[in-house]
Amino acid sequence: MDVNDALPKVAILLCTYHGQHYLSEQLDSIEGQTHRNWEVWVSDDGSHDNTHTILERYQEKWGNGRISINYGPAEGFVSNFLSLACRNDIQAEFYAFSDQDDIWEADKLQRAVAWLRSVPEGVPALYCSRTRLVDAGNRDMGLSPLFSKPPSFANALIQSIAGANTMVFNDAARRLLCKAGENVEVVSHDSWAYMVVTGCGGVVNYDAYPSLRYRQHDNNAVGTNSTWAARLVRIRMLWRGHLRTWNDRHLVALQHLHPHLTPESRHTLDLLAQARKRSLVPRLIGLKKSGIYRQTLLGNLGLLAAAIFKKI
Repeated sequence: MDVNDALPKVAILLCTYHGQHYLSEQLDSIEGQTHRNWEVWVSDDGSHDNTHTILERYQEKWGNGRISINYGPAEGFVSNFLSLACRNDIQAEFYAFSDQDDIWEADKLQRAVAWLRSVPEGVPALYCSRTRLVDAGNRDMGLSPLFSKPPSFANALIQSIAGANTMVFNDAARRLLCKAGENVEVVSHDSWAYMVVTGCGGVVNYDAYPSLRYRQHDNNAVGTNSTWAARLVRIRMLWRGHLRTWNDRHLVALQHLHPHLTPESRHTLDLLAQARKRSLVPRLIGLKKSGIYRQTLLGNLGLLAAAIFKKI
């Protein structure tokens, strides 16, 4: 398979777990990328199906240096992805998270790399995008929500705008993830990456172009929240205190990067942390001053309700 060494290398961080049904389609879509300098680093979290057989078949097909098969920590998908992101032996100009069951559009890496190369070296940068939703049989189901408000730390503290499966980031962003460490207790690696980059003075590009086909099926670790059924599930989670618990964990995790946060980010973080502990009126005033926001009117109404009932 041809490799264009003149292009920057992208290390694709692919986590697998019982992925035999869809893995081949994902690997084929990676093979079909128009950006021709990439390598795949696989971390398998203890599959007992044919996942390893499939990976070994592609390793034989692609040749040495194109795919490395490794064993994950077996502590869930977040730990698996962060363990890959923090491995010292993976070195590239750019890094891309990859799920095992999606189908990448052929120009996914090309679009991401084109934008990332426009960012000055040393500035943390993260590309992410909208997705095209498909069912288990790869039939179209529509698009993920289109967000129009700018990416920011104030948004990242309360919402992730894109799935990790769309994310490609530079080495400066990757070094921040490594500084925080692979054992931080965060809810998801996509929301964490968004927080880290925006909080530490980096830049995020949310691309309205759907860069991949995001497969929805019964075994999704995390699915889309674009349907009303999915939104109701998340509303129930909010009222059961999940959002407050998640914020507790993120506030602790961000302390690992406190020296790297911008003064503005520290101020936002402090206002949020203080407001959460206060009675109703001071809490609402403090949260307003913090500037936190979600991307949609409905989302912000839900945020207000969560603030009123101390679920944030």
